[in-house]
Amino acid sequence: MKRGEFKTLFDEHFDPLRNYIYYRCGDAELATDIAQEVFMKLWEKQLNKPPKELIGLLYKMAKDAFISKYRRSKTEQAFIARPPDKAESQSPEEEMNYKELKQAYERAIKEMPEIQREVFLMSRMDELKYHEIAERLELSIKAVEKRMKNALQFLRQVLAV
Repeated sequence: MKRGEFKTLFDEHFDPLRNYIYYRCGDAELATDIAQEVFMKLWEKQLNKPPKELIGLLYKMAKDAFISKYRRSKTEQAFIARPPDKAESQSPEEEMNYKELKQAYERAIKEMPEIQREVFLMSRMDELKYHEIAERLELSIKAVEKRMKNALQFLRQVLAV
């Protein structure tokens, strides 16, 4: 898609797409963020289709992005609302071990090859199923499974103590 076609698509459909998301979530700022994110992803894909054929894809991408953010926020809210468990209190040594492991995990994620990291984070952070990841990345489910397997092997190797 050419820059001019994309600009026209953006100008004509940004507000309706943002409103579509806003009607689902009731948060204008979140709706704007998702709409911008969707247009960025569409631009990055550089699809060679006429803009009229991409309108449905825009709305599907926006719906998927909203659902993903909604699921993540529900998980976060459930975790925050959970009362602290006295039995789970950790000793200073356990806390230090946890912090070290967390830092090692974050370093491993940064060092992981991008194709594996992308699939791993979509699965673990966005809680997407393999078929959803395959659809978004335009891969086969087998390719997603292989990348996930490699990502988990990488983490096991890096985090092995």
